[in-house]
Amino acid sequence: MKISEVIKPEGVTIDMSVSSKGQLLRLLSQKAADALGVGEHDILAALQSREDLGSTGVGAGIAIPHAAVVGIEEPFGLFVRLAKPVEFDALDEEPVDIVCLILTPPESQSPCLRLLSAIARQLRSPDAVKRIRSARDSGHVYSAITEFDC
Repeated sequence: MKISEVIKPEGVTIDMSVSSKGQLLRLLSQKAADALGVGEHDILAALQSREDLGSTGVGAGIAIPHAAVVGIEEPFGLFVRLAKPVEFDALDEEPVDIVCLILTPPESQSPCLRLLSAIARQLRSPDAVKRIRSARDSGHVYSAITEFDC
């Protein structure tokens, strides 16, 4: 599954202002619920449950919160660059400013793992991360995350 099949250009937001991990997850849940027609509470509960297992802050200022959500038929993603980094309990204890949300149907975990791997691989590229952090608009961010879409 390609990143561009899950994250659409309109699913990219730059310079979002949040003050905490909790507020970030609530805003992402709200945006996803609006796009998917699924309950915001269900999405937030799934994300918080996943975070309880261990932070999805992977380091270097990047988080990839993800969860399986009942009622979703296809994988769905949002990509956010924050205006200011927030604490996210990341593995390296650094605050996060790049966030990629992935929601999947509960029954399709194998494609989800491949998708998460593709996103993580793209976000390990110092060039892609530099382009994301310096982009002036969401189109340039989208290009950076889907550049090697395979």
